[in-house]
Amino acid sequence: MRITMKTVLSLTGAAALALATAGCSTAPGDGGTAGSGAKPRVAFVPGISSDPFFVAMELAAQEEAEKLGVELMYQGSSSDYSPQTQLPFVDGALAQGVDALIMAPTDGDALQASVTKAAAQGVPVITVDTTVTDQSDLVSHITGDNEDGGRQAAQTMADLIGDEGKVFVISGSPTITTDTLRVKGFVDEMEANHPDIEVVGIDYAYSQPSEATTKVNSALLNNPDLEGIFSVEGNSGVGAVAALRNADKIGAVHLIGYDAYPNQVEELEQGIYSALVAQDPAQEARLALQSAVAAIEGETDDVEKEVVIPNVVMTADNLDDTRRYQYAEK
Repeated sequence: MRITMKTVLSLTGAAALALATAGCSTAPGDGGTAGSGAKPRVAFVPGISSDPFFVAMELAAQEEAEKLGVELMYQGSSSDYSPQTQLPFVDGALAQGVDALIMAPTDGDALQASVTKAAAQGVPVITVDTTVTDQSDLVSHITGDNEDGGRQAAQTMADLIGDEGKVFVISGSPTITTDTLRVKGFVDEMEANHPDIEVVGIDYAYSQPSEATTKVNSALLNNPDLEGIFSVEGNSGVGAVAALRNADKIGAVHLIGYDAYPNQVEELEQGIYSALVAQDPAQEARLALQSAVAAIEGETDDVEKEVVIPNVVMTADNLDDTRRYQYAEK
């Protein structure tokens, strides 16, 4: 294969809705542009396009699309991480007759029907980061090792607090696959290997920093001897930092975050975070594009059904070696 053109489209929610009703020269399910000599079109729908994790993913996807000669449609809500805001973009992409769909489902159940619809149209689907409940129709799922990331966070927390004390977990949602696996890894590790550490609560911020602040404020009030907080995703981390500032407990309560947003790495240097569990969104995006092209060309035997990418724990002590895992930004 040698195709040399690339187009990147960034759509608003209104544009996605218009896209769903717009006419197009290729009907969904007829194989799109594959085999016709035109460049293949791949839609990439992130969870929320403004999040630094997905910004890093977008930059890598653009670069990989150019290498592969793919017309990339990177489109997603910039304001809200929810099925309600994501579904119009997914539906719009399928209505336009794309050759492949890459997405990070905001809810494993709510996006299931979209995968089924795409499969019925003959559109290969790859999920990144998060996934759907039933993965049987997927070409591939590419993600970080979320359960191990939670386990690594627990091990790091145990080291920080002397293997005893109370800790609290603030997560994004009980229905987001990545979050549930991180919580599971954290709790399982504590229960199996750190009997003197008590997880006093697990609560959810639903990707709203203000909600995380409220939940962490309550945990601090109810547990004045709290030793540590595990923030399972970036927005929860923003809220946890605000709560610790409000309580004047920066540094007194160890905060472990997930992801390596530029501001998080800066706060790690300042001692606000004690550690960060960094993923590799850029590699997830690259592999997703490669899998999409292979599927379009009928080479699915060469595509791994599930790819799990290891995480890296960043601390102030190892930052010289791990800073390269900080997420790229525009």
